[in-house]
Amino acid sequence: MLERLNYAQRLLPPQVTPTLGPDGTGVGHVLWYTLDAKGMDLGEQRALQDWYVKFALQTVPGVSEVASFGGFEKQYQINLDPTKLNYYRIPLGEVLRAVKANNNDVGGRKFELSDMGYIVRGLGYIKSIADVENMPVGTYQSVPVRVKDVATVQMGGDIRLGIFDVNGEGEAVGGIVVMRYGENADLVIKAVKAKMAEVQKGLPPGVSFSIAYDRSTLIEKAVASIQGTLLEEMLVVSVIVLIFLFHWRSALIILIQMPLSIVIAFILLEAFHVTSNIMSLTGIALAIGVIVDDGIVVVENVYRHLADAQAAEQAGLPPATAATTDANAAPAPKTAAV
Repeated sequence: MLERLNYAQRLLPPQVTPTLGPDGTGVGHVLWYTLDAKGMDLGEQRALQDWYVKFALQTVPGVSEVASFGGFEKQYQINLDPTKLNYYRIPLGEVLRAVKANNNDVGGRKFELSDMGYIVRGLGYIKSIADVENMPVGTYQSVPVRVKDVATVQMGGDIRLGIFDVNGEGEAVGGIVVMRYGENADLVIKAVKAKMAEVQKGLPPGVSFSIAYDRSTLIEKAVASIQGTLLEEMLVVSVIVLIFLFHWRSALIILIQMPLSIVIAFILLEAFHVTSNIMSLTGIALAIGVIVDDGIVVVENVYRHLADAQAAEQAGLPPATAATTDANAAPAPKTAAV
C-alpha cells in the first residue's frame, strides 16, 4: 500500500499529500481479556502476552491490532559508572554502539561441502544477563574491557504510565482486540474466541483467559430486544384489531406488514452498504411503534370504507351517496310553503 501510495502522489497536485491512516477506529475495541495466571509475576505475564498471545490473535481475520496492557515490560538495564568509564577512557557512545551491535542476528555466507550447501548465520540476540555483561566495549592496555567492568546489569521493567486492576483484586495483564473498520463485530469476536481456544493449549499450566469486556453480549441482547419488541407489538396489535373490528383478515394483514417492513429496512441497509450498529437497531426498535400506529389507522380506515361500500350495495344506493349518508345525522328541517 505504501508503494502504491508513493506512486500515486506523483500523479496528484503538489499541494495534495496522501497519507495512510489506521485500519481501525476508536470504537473498534470489541473484546478485552486478561490472563488468569496465579503465581506468575507480572513481568512474565507481560512477556507471555507480548511474544505469544498477541501475535497469535493478530492473525485472526478482521483483527486490526491487539494492544497489550498491564504488567511490566521486561528489559535489561545497564547502570554505567562514570568513574570507571573515565578510568578505562571509554566514551559513553562507544558503550551504546557496542550494546546495539552485539544484540543482533547477522547473516554470513553460503558455502558448499560434499555437494551440500550451508548457510552461515551469527545468532547474537541477548538471552541472559551474562550475555550483556560479557559484551566487549573497548580495550585498555591490550586487555578487553567488558560491560560488567564499567557498569552493573540487572533485569527490570520499563517505566509505566498506569496500571490495570481487575475488580480490586490486584493488577492483571491482558490485551484489547481492535476490529478493522467495516468488519462484522459479532463474527470477529467469535473468531477471536475460537483462536483463544487454540492458544490456550500452548499456555503454561495454570494460565487461562478471562474475558473482561465482550461486545457480542451487547449485540446479542440488542437483537433479542428487537425480536421481543416485534413479537410483543404483533400480538398486541392483533388482539386490538380482533377486539374492535372482529375481523381476522385485518389482523393478518398487520401481522404480515410488520415483519415485512423490518426485513425491507435491513435489505435497504445492505443495498446501501450501511452496517447495523446499536444506533440503527435502536432506531428500528422505535420505528416499530410508528409501524403499529400506521397499521391500525390504515387497516381500520380501509375496513370502514369497505363496510360502507357493502352496506350501500345491499341497500341499492350508489357508493357516493352511501359515503355521504350518515345514519346518525339529524333530518334536515322542512321549509313551509307560503
